[in-house]
Amino acid sequence: MPQDQQLRQHVVTLLQSRGAHLDFEKAIEGLPAEFRGAKPTGIPHSPWRLLEHLRICQWDILEYSRNPQHVSPDFPYGYWPEGDAPPSEAAWNQSVEAFVADLQAMQDLVNDPQVDLFAQIAHGQPGHTVLREALLLADHNAYHLGQLVAVRRALGAWSDD
Repeated sequence: MPQDQQLRQHVVTLLQSRGAHLDFEKAIEGLPAEFRGAKPTGIPHSPWRLLEHLRICQWDILEYSRNPQHVSPDFPYGYWPEGDAPPSEAAWNQSVEAFVADLQAMQDLVNDPQVDLFAQIAHGQPGHTVLREALLLADHNAYHLGQLVAVRRALGAWSDD
């Protein structure tokens, strides 16, 4: 197998949170609706705020990687939802679906043999490549998925089973 394909597979594995980290589906699985907007004492984020932050950041990194016309949200406020709770069950479900779709889109971008992972993104900042953005995304997701599990534990909404 060519080294290029091996690298692509390794990066996709990181994006899928396989190996050392828990994946997105496990992090949100079975979270009761009544806990989605709850904030444990001493912790600044609810599960909803973390889910939306993950979704917004992932969307931003994906679009930055592939769309020359993309404009990022204002930092830092544009990367967080306004409230602690989802406005509806539908909003929670839409956020989950969008996260999953954008994660797949980034994996597809990384797997595309026409994409040079090492080439600077033409509309990006110096040194920004698709490889850099994919690794940044995998790192960011792993960090906040870990936070989500910690919040769930503090709420009593997590089981290690």
